[in-house]
Amino acid sequence: MTKQIKLTEIVPDHLYGKRLDQVLAELFPDYSRSRIKNWILAGEVFIDGVVESKPRHKLLGGETLLVDAELPDEVQHEAEAIALNILYEDDDILAINKPAGLVVHPGAGNQDGTLLNALLHHVPDIIEVPRAGIIHRLDKDTSGVMVVAKTIPAQTALVSAMQQRLITREYEAVCHGTLTGGGTVDAPIGRHQTQRTLMAIDEAGKPAVTHYRVMERFRAHTRLRLRLETGRTHQIRVHMQSLHHPLVGDPVYGGRPRPPRGASEQFRQVLQSFQRQALHAALLKLEHPISGEPMEWQAPIPEDMRLLVETLRSDTQQHGMDDA
Repeated sequence: MTKQIKLTEIVPDHLYGKRLDQVLAELFPDYSRSRIKNWILAGEVFIDGVVESKPRHKLLGGETLLVDAELPDEVQHEAEAIALNILYEDDDILAINKPAGLVVHPGAGNQDGTLLNALLHHVPDIIEVPRAGIIHRLDKDTSGVMVVAKTIPAQTALVSAMQQRLITREYEAVCHGTLTGGGTVDAPIGRHQTQRTLMAIDEAGKPAVTHYRVMERFRAHTRLRLRLETGRTHQIRVHMQSLHHPLVGDPVYGGRPRPPRGASEQFRQVLQSFQRQALHAALLKLEHPISGEPMEWQAPIPEDMRLLVETLRSDTQQHGMDDA
C-alpha cells in the first residue's frame, strides 16, 4: 500500500547556489536525505512546474518546489497482539524493556512473533515509518531498553542522533574471568571470514568502540557496566571475546561454562542452565527527537541474570576471592 504526498515551498534567497537535494533536505527535514534523493531520481520533484531529476541541480532562490510522490508503506508484515513492557510512550516515541528471546525484526526463520509485529499491532500507523520505527536492535537473547520512533520526523531525528553518537546506551554483563579494572576496546568489527553469520575483529571492518568498567568481581567471573560509542552487530560480545573474557552463556562467542574449583552443585547448575548471553541494556539516554527534552530510561536486570549474579556472589563469599 502507498499514500500520495504533496510538499511545496518557495526556495528562500539565502539558499542561493545550493543543490536541489540539499535544499529539499533543509526545507523538508522530516524526510531523510536518501528518501529525498530517490524522489528526485524518480522524477517526483518539480521546479516551477518542470520535472528535475538531477540531485546536484543548483538553485537560485525564488523557485517554487513541488514534491508529488508516493510514500510506500515501509513494512510488509502482519500485526500481532504481543505484549510489550512499555517504559514510556507519547505521540512520537515509545521506549520498551525487551525481554530475552524476543526477536526485534523478522528475518530468516523468524517471520512472525517479533517486536516489529508487536509494534504494528500497538501502533498501526507505524507501518508508514521506515523499519516500523526501529532505529537500533538488540540481539534476540539480549534484554533491555530500546527506543522506537512512531513518526517519520521522530525516526529521522533519532537516526541522525544515533549517527552522531548523541544517544547514550549502557549495558550490564557478566563475563568469564576476573578483570582487574575497566578500559576501552577500540577494534573494528566485520563479518567473520569463513562463518558469515558471525562477526569478528577485522581491520577492514567498521570502527567499533566499547567502554567498560568493573561493577563486581567474583571468584572466576566479573560483572561489568559497558557503554557503547558505536553500535555494531554483536559488538559487546565480540569485544569481550577479544579480551579473552567472553560473556557467560554466549552460545556463539562464549565457549563452555567454567565453574571455579570447589563450586557447589547448585552453582554448576545455574551456570550450565544459563543458555543466553548474560547481557542486558540497562540504560538509554537521549534528547526527545521533537521537543528536545532530556529523556532517560533504566531497566533492572531480569530474573535470570539476578539469580546468576546472586549465585556468583554467594560462591565468592563462601570461598573468598583467592580460591578459584
